[in-house]
Amino acid sequence: MEPSLDEFSEVARTGSDQRVEMQVLTYDEIVEIEDRHTSGASVKRPIALERGLGSTVWDSAGKAYLDFTSGQGVANVGHNHPFVVQAIKDQLDKLLVCADAFYHSERAQLLDELLSITPADISQAFLANSGAEAVETAFKLARVLTGKTGIIALKRAFHGRTTGALAATWNPRYKNGFHPLLPDVVHIGYDAVDDLDQALDGNTAAVIIELIQGEAGIWPLAPEMISAASRLCRERGALLIVDEIQTGFGRTGSMFAYEWADLVPDIMCLGKAIAGGLPMSAVLWRGSLGRFDPGTHGSTFGGFPLVSAAARAVLKVIHEEQLVQRSAQLGDYLLRGLTAIDSPLIRAIRGRGLMVGIDLRIKAAPVVRGLTEKGILVLRSGSTIIRLLPPLVVTKEEIDRLVSAIDEILKDIVK
Repeated sequence: MEPSLDEFSEVARTGSDQRVEMQVLTYDEIVEIEDRHTSGASVKRPIALERGLGSTVWDSAGKAYLDFTSGQGVANVGHNHPFVVQAIKDQLDKLLVCADAFYHSERAQLLDELLSITPADISQAFLANSGAEAVETAFKLARVLTGKTGIIALKRAFHGRTTGALAATWNPRYKNGFHPLLPDVVHIGYDAVDDLDQALDGNTAAVIIELIQGEAGIWPLAPEMISAASRLCRERGALLIVDEIQTGFGRTGSMFAYEWADLVPDIMCLGKAIAGGLPMSAVLWRGSLGRFDPGTHGSTFGGFPLVSAAARAVLKVIHEEQLVQRSAQLGDYLLRGLTAIDSPLIRAIRGRGLMVGIDLRIKAAPVVRGLTEKGILVLRSGSTIIRLLPPLVVTKEEIDRLVSAIDEILKDIVK
């Protein structure tokens, strides 16, 4: 028998009409509380961000910042895109919780739409919550599908900080104190075709690559290495995993980086920008390879209605606002502007689309601080590289402002 309304609490029955007054904290209060309870895992900048729109974010004092970080490469369609926000609001009124044991319309449509923009044989998907989860899933999948255990990764690679993903991440600083990690993972030189030829043997389940290494400082993989990885995996029965967590969804001037690399991955990992700011990731793979057996993998929150609705909205925005083409065009504009800076402090400028690194001959920290003072947020990679990941909705005027600011700061340092 259906329960009557009297059997529910007053809060449950009238909850939609309740308004909770939320306390507004000062900057000092925010900092004190976070510093008191922090895990210590992050080094924080002295800014408390409160809201964002497009390429701009505002702090608790109302100061505006041009955001060339996109929240670590997440806000490809811009902060709080109205269409994405509306899709989230619409879904909030319907259903939040729907585990993968049940079917759901938003998840079904997302899978259909996501797989429609990949090669035909990439027809299977697993939805999760973070990039590291996607990498972990890809490793499990490769081992299940091949019956082998070996994983080959590249030096300078970054694939996440959970135990399995961390094993494939190169930087020893991230791994100190956490051994033993996932076994049978080896690293080879970034563009070392001969090393790959020697390492890829009968026990290799997969080779994992980033077509542009982001965390390491924006290092594009050489065409010869891409070709060799594809050919050797195919010849020797290993699977090629392409980590598109940072390069995906228009970031490099194509929907996915494998497109300009003339490559079709066996398995691809997606994350960051996929749901416009909500936590989501995906692993896609060639259907001819097979699937997981029931119960061999899972995710409580993977593909929940809210994040699926957000991800569908992101795909629609990217298509309708032509953000892939915009990334390619404005990426060229950004590279031309940076290259025109005449400074002995710049060693190299690397990148593709709106994923650009400025390799300096000095520590990057003073430049990052100088840009922050001028109201521009950027990322660092290592000690000497500035990483630029602006939203794909960034304008030429905003790019000009960044280039001019970098030029001014470098000139001041030289003086």
